[in-house]
This record gives sequence, C-alpha cells and structure tokens, in this order.
Amino acid sequence: MPPKTTLNAKNLEALGAERLAALLIEVSAGDAAAKRKLRMALVGLQAPGEVSREIRKRLTAVANARSRVGWRSRKALVDDLDGLRRAIAEQVSGTDPVEALDLMWRFLELADRVFARCEDRTGTVMAVFEAALADLEGLAAAAKADPVALAERACRALRDNGYGQYDGLIVALAPVLGTGGLEHLKALLLDLARTPPPKPPQKERVIFGWSTAGPIYADDVERSARASAVSLALEAIADVQGDVDAFIAQQSGKARTVPAVATEIARRLLAAGRAEEALQALDVVDTGRRGWIPLEWEQARADTLEALGRRDAAQAFRWSCFERSLEPDHLRAFLKRLPDFDDMEAEERAMAHVAAFPAVHQALAFFLEWPAPDRAARLVTARAGEIDGDHYEILTPAAEVLEADHPLAATILLRAMIDFTLGRGRSSRYRHAARHLQSCAVLAGRVADRHDVKAHDAYVAGLRSKHGRKSGFWRLLA
Repeated sequence: MPPKTTLNAKNLEALGAERLAALLIEVSAGDAAAKRKLRMALVGLQAPGEVSREIRKRLTAVANARSRVGWRSRKALVDDLDGLRRAIAEQVSGTDPVEALDLMWRFLELADRVFARCEDRTGTVMAVFEAALADLEGLAAAAKADPVALAERACRALRDNGYGQYDGLIVALAPVLGTGGLEHLKALLLDLARTPPPKPPQKERVIFGWSTAGPIYADDVERSARASAVSLALEAIADVQGDVDAFIAQQSGKARTVPAVATEIARRLLAAGRAEEALQALDVVDTGRRGWIPLEWEQARADTLEALGRRDAAQAFRWSCFERSLEPDHLRAFLKRLPDFDDMEAEERAMAHVAAFPAVHQALAFFLEWPAPDRAARLVTARAGEIDGDHYEILTPAAEVLEADHPLAATILLRAMIDFTLGRGRSSRYRHAARHLQSCAVLAGRVADRHDVKAHDAYVAGLRSKHGRKSGFWRLLA
C-alpha cells in the first residue's frame, strides 16, 4: 500500500475541497493551459453544452495564431493542444458524440497551421495529433457516423495532409467505414486522381524553388503532392481490405525495382500465400548494386525461398549475405534453423570469418552487437595497426564496453582516437581526446600484459614530443 504522502487521487481527496481549490489556483498561476483546463471543467459542470462553444473559440484562436513557437514555448503549446483534445474526447463525447466528432475533425485541421509556426524535432506536437487520430475512431463509432459522409470527410482531409497528420486515418476509420464506406472513399480518391489541380497560365505560375533543371513551380509541387497522397491512401485501403493486387497496382514499373518497394510487395504476397509471385517481385531488383540492397530485402528473399520449400537455398543465401555484410540478423536466422550442435560449429566458423574480415571496424561493430566482447578485444589487439581513430562512432562505445574486462584493448581504441585527433589537428575534438587520455591513465594500472603496446608514461611522452605545441589540447589536461 503506497504511503499517504504519495501523490495520487485517493490521497489528495483527504485535503478536502476547499484546500484543493486553493492549491489549484496556486499551481495554475502563470500557467495559461492549466487555467483553461480548469475553466473548461467549470463550464462543463455548470452548462455542459457550453463546453463545445469554449472549445470552438479556442480552436479558432489557435488556428489564427501567427507567432513562432520556439523550443522554450513548445511544451505550453503541447499542453494546450492536448487539453483541447482531452476536453473533446472526454467531456463533449459524453453528452454529444456527434458534436465531439466534428470538433475532433476541426482539431486535426489545426495541424498544418500549427506545424507551419512550430518546429517539432522531438515529435511531441505530432504525438498529440496522432492521439487525436486514435480518438477519432471511437468518436465516429459513438456518433454512429454515416459511412458515406465519413468517407467524404476523410477524402477532404487526405487532400490536405502536408505534415502527415492523417497518415493513419484510413486504418483508424476502417471499422466504422466498413466495406461500403471504404469503396466510396476509394471511388472519391480515384476521381481525385483523374482531376489534378489545373495548371495556371505561365505568367501566373509561382516559383516554389530551384533545381539544377531550372525553376520548380508551386502548381507542380501541388500536383505531385496530390498524386502521392492519393496513391498512399489507395495503398492503405488495399491493405485494410487485404487486396494485395490493389496495393501492387499503385506501384509504377520503376518503383517496383526499388528494393524497399519490392520488399513491401513481397511481404504482402507472402502473407497471402503467393510465395512464387513474391520471389518474382523480389528478383526484379538489380542486386548488382550491393550497397543499395537493404537488409529487409535480403530477409524477405530468404523467407520466400523457405516458404517455397527451398530450405537449403534459403540457408545458403542467408550465409552468403552474412559473409558479405556481417549482418548479425542474417547469422541469427541461419543458426536458428540448424540442428543442435551444428549451430555451435557454424557459429565458430562465423566468428573466425568475422575475425579475418578485411574491414576491421565492421568486424568490431559485429562483435559488439553479437555480443562477443572477448572476441572484440582479441580483434583489437591483433589488428591494432588497422584501427582508424576517425571512426569514433564505433571506437567510443567499443572502448566503453571493453574497459571493464579488457583494459588493453580499450586503451588501444582510445589512443587511436587521440592519435587521429592530434595528428590531424582536429581542435574540435581536443576535449574528447583529453578525456580519452585521462581514461588511458586510469586503465594503465590494470593492464597486466602490454604485449608491444607502449606504457602510458612513454605514450604521453611521445605525444608531448610530437604534439607539444598544441596548447589547446594540453591546457585541457592542466
């Protein structure tokens, strides 16, 4: 049982209404969003119908706002928006589901104007609109929305999806739309595709930007955006209806040769029990451009071969992909399908392949992810001369992993980064290099066998001899 001082509703009840009211006034001072929330609750208590009026007023105010929202004021905006969303979903819906549904549509329509004046690098603003989209399904069901009218409103929304706020709309509304609503929405979208925005006279065209080919016109951007929105919506309807062929029909011949698109098609065909067609879809990709082939395409191809009963071919493909890329997921999938004991022998063979792999940093990354820290340490000490200190995105976490049990290997990695930083005069990294050198000093007392690696004092003396004039670095160690 939680202590009576824990902040929860039950414990706060003990304070009494008068004390709680005073505290609410105190904590809401200077917090506009909190005050609006309290005022909304009071309005709902006195006249439930007035809550909608207050919400509409606030939605209009947010829509008409023009001031930029920086990172300092973003939280207040998020609190304000989420308060409005909750008021619609929790207060209005209880007394008037039809009104609540209309208000939630209007709330979602705010997205374009909000994002136009607010950066959302953390995704907190979009999260509020995603929550509103999730609320929409329940509100539409509670309002017993007409599927045809709902489809028409959904179509209007999808036409204006500049920031992706409606990306999950079709999936959310599918249970309420039903077969008839989905078919009506599909017809509306196809009609929209047949009637692109008109092209204005040349002298009236607005230049949106520039490319190497010349000006980019706003009407071309709008036309392309509409075509993309229609195609994505038709894909979503196809998925909801389980219509693989309709999904494929939305992909151009050129798009089907893109690995990511081919993978999406193949996964759907495979789920539909059409493995032969899935393999054909995957094999239109030009695999000669190896750096262009994503892991997902390779996994889909192996799974498709397996579904066709070609188990040996699937395993051979997984192994060849692993040998080339050192992708741990390929090796895990390969080992998982081997009998007991055979997998142990195969894993040893794989580890030997990694240890001898030409790209030492790729091999190190594999051992860290597998994980096999002992093997990573052996790799580092055996191939120390190949370590490039510019690969700090790999070497830094590797040193952190190895420093506890493998201080010599960690020292080699840290020194590689120090040597690169000072050797190239990368002053922006001096602070990191100084920290690495301090770590080396700590590790030095724990290195039992240095092999041919210099002792710490000798290493520092060498640095001073070679880079003694880099005062910006040495000053950080004073």
